[in-house]
Amino acid sequence: MAQIELINIRKKYKDAVAVDGLNLSIKDNEFFVLFGPAGAGKTTTLKTIAGIEFPQEGLVKIGGEIVNLVEPMDRNVSMVFENYALYPHLSVYDNIAFPMRSKRYYKDEAFIKQAVERVVKMMKIDGLYERKPSQLSNGQRQRVAIGRCLVRNPAVFLMDEPLAHLDAKLRHFMRGELKEMQSAFNTTTIYVTHDFMEAMSLADRIAVMNKGKIEQLGTSMEMYYTPVNEFVARLFGEPEINIFPAELENTAGTLTLRALGQSTPLVPEADAARALKAEQAGTVDLGIRGIDIAFSFADEKGEGWIKGTVYAYEPIGNKVIMTVDVNGTQIRVSAPNSASADLDQTVSLKCNMKNALYFNSRTQVFITRSDRPGSPRKRS
Repeated sequence: MAQIELINIRKKYKDAVAVDGLNLSIKDNEFFVLFGPAGAGKTTTLKTIAGIEFPQEGLVKIGGEIVNLVEPMDRNVSMVFENYALYPHLSVYDNIAFPMRSKRYYKDEAFIKQAVERVVKMMKIDGLYERKPSQLSNGQRQRVAIGRCLVRNPAVFLMDEPLAHLDAKLRHFMRGELKEMQSAFNTTTIYVTHDFMEAMSLADRIAVMNKGKIEQLGTSMEMYYTPVNEFVARLFGEPEINIFPAELENTAGTLTLRALGQSTPLVPEADAARALKAEQAGTVDLGIRGIDIAFSFADEKGEGWIKGTVYAYEPIGNKVIMTVDVNGTQIRVSAPNSASADLDQTVSLKCNMKNALYFNSRTQVFITRSDRPGSPRKRS
C-alpha cells in the first residue's frame, strides 16, 4: 500500500515560498505527474515526499502513516535525480547494484546480477558495465540513474525529470517503457516534468503547479480541453493556444463576438452563448488552438474568414507552425507540412468556434467551451 497524502504542506527558503499550503492525495499504483514551469515547487514537493526536505508546516503520509520525522532510508522510496547523483568511483554495474548491497535492502550477488542485467537491457546500456560515470555521456548517465531507481521494488518511485538529458528518439522510447514498467512493478510513481508531452502521455493524473500551489488537478484530457484558467491553457499544446480579447455584442437576443479588429463578428455555439450571457460581462478572452484554425492562401470572402500576414514560418517535420499577424495580434496556426509561405504573405484564417474556449478577461478563469469532453477541477 503506497498511497501518498500531503496535507497543508508549506516549505520556505528564507523569504522565498517554494510550496504554499499544498494539499494532495496520490492513489496507490498511480502514475502521477507534477507539471509546471521552472520554480513552481515541483522538485521541492518531490524531495519533501522523499524526506530530503522537511516542511515547516503540514503532514506527509505514505501508506497512511505520518513520515515527517522518518529518515529517507526508512521511507522505502526510490528516487531519480535530475543531476544523476551517481557514485563517480563505481562502475555502471556497481552504481546500479548499490541499493541492493545496503544493509536495509541487502540481496545476494546472484539475485543482484539477475536484477542488474534486467534493467541494463531495459535501459540499453548492457555494453557499459565496467565504465565509470566520467566515461559516459549525459544520456548514458541518466539511464544509469534510472536503472538504479528501478533495480529494486520500493513502495514509491520518485522521478525528477529523468528523461531531460536523453536524445529525442530515446526520450520517446523511454516514455512508453516507463509507463509499462510502472504497470509491471505495480508501484506508485510520482514524476516531475516541465514537458507537456511527457505529462500528457505518461500520467494517470496531472497536478499543474505554479508558485507553490496547484492550479489544476485532473487528467490530461481535462487539462487540454477544459483548462481551469489561461495559465494552464497556455502550458498544454503545440503551438501555444491563441488567447485574445473579444467584445460581447447582444443584438436582438443573438450573442456575437467582435475580435481582432474585424468588422464581421464571430458567432459562438448556442451552449457557449448561454454561458457567456450568464457571465454578464462586456468582454471575454477567447482561446483558439492552432489546430482549430483553417487557413488559405486565397483571398477568401466567405463568412468568418479574416485576413492577416505571415509573421513567422516554422517547419518542424510533421507540421508547420505559422504565425500570422492580424491587426497587431499574432495568431499561431498548425498547418500541414506541405504548406509553404513567404514572410509578409497575405493569408486568410477561419476559427473553428465549435472548439473555442472562453475565459473571464479580468480573472483569466475558464468560463466554458462548446464541446465539453470534461470539466475543470477547482484550484486548491
